[in-house]
Amino acid sequence: MLLEGIFLPLTTPFHSDGRLFLHKLATNVEHYSRTQAAGMLVLGQAGEASGLTDAEAHKVLEIAMGTAADEKVMVAVVGRDSVSATLMHAKLAAGLRYDAVAIGAPKYAGETPLRREVAMYFKAIADQSELPVVLLSDHDNSIEVDLIAELATHANILGVIDHRASPSHISNLLRLTSAVSRVATVTSTFTAVTNRMLRQAASPRAGNLVSAESLSGGIAVLAPPVPAVKTRTKNVGFQILTSSASGMLGAWNAGALGATPRLGACAPQACCEVWQAFKDGDPALAEEKQHRILPAAALVEGWSGIASLKFGCDLNAYFGGLPRLPLLPLTAEDRAKVEAALAGLKN
Repeated sequence: MLLEGIFLPLTTPFHSDGRLFLHKLATNVEHYSRTQAAGMLVLGQAGEASGLTDAEAHKVLEIAMGTAADEKVMVAVVGRDSVSATLMHAKLAAGLRYDAVAIGAPKYAGETPLRREVAMYFKAIADQSELPVVLLSDHDNSIEVDLIAELATHANILGVIDHRASPSHISNLLRLTSAVSRVATVTSTFTAVTNRMLRQAASPRAGNLVSAESLSGGIAVLAPPVPAVKTRTKNVGFQILTSSASGMLGAWNAGALGATPRLGACAPQACCEVWQAFKDGDPALAEEKQHRILPAAALVEGWSGIASLKFGCDLNAYFGGLPRLPLLPLTAEDRAKVEAALAGLKN
């Protein structure tokens, strides 16, 4: 699976009383599917995943996948503190036809897990997961660089989403994982091929007689065939993405393949424009686009930025709503700051 481009981290909409607002989630995903983003990251920190019950998390995964376009790469964040619980959620994601799962290091109350335990955690999950695994290294739960390099050799671990976006860090990680070489199936334009795209192309409905009462007065008509997906292969190494909106251009210049910028949830077009300028080989325009998003990125990056991110979604034609308690909504002063930062980033 190719992990390249912008992956939008989904927020989780709630009613004013704290219940899941699944209709708004579906609407957001439908709108994100129309952007140039390569895919979506579901149940990450932007989605307030740690504040959801298992049943709620499963429902969010179900609705997001059921609404996303076939060509979008869908990654589910499923990590729990035990191997068995994580595998249970990974199996649910596989049953829902996600393309990959993302997993951070386990957390234990008041304790830092030993390196060998963390290594065993990732390897045991990668050994048994039906879906390929992406490592998740967050601000508050970083994975050591040498451990990432060790895990990169596992055949079922595709890459890492790393909050550390400095060019020196990316270059060092690429150097340590340079021996990893794999082949990914891509489209004729070198974009990712998802399992859903292949299933759709192989659908038995293609070319079959179907009932079309609403269209032809009850006469059976020939359904238009689903066009075949033309594929090719691309050599890829260990794939690195950054979760930093403010540092993503520097990370790409150093060799990272993409980003999961939290800002993308409320300003997907602005983030995709940075990527497009970079891919077009226009460094001056890419730098200008990157500089343009810095004030807004500073407000929404970090856990305290969830309320800012959701308010930004409301400003920019996506549903944000309120964060779930104990997170609090923005004050009037902070709302004004977000509004000013996003004034030039309207879709």
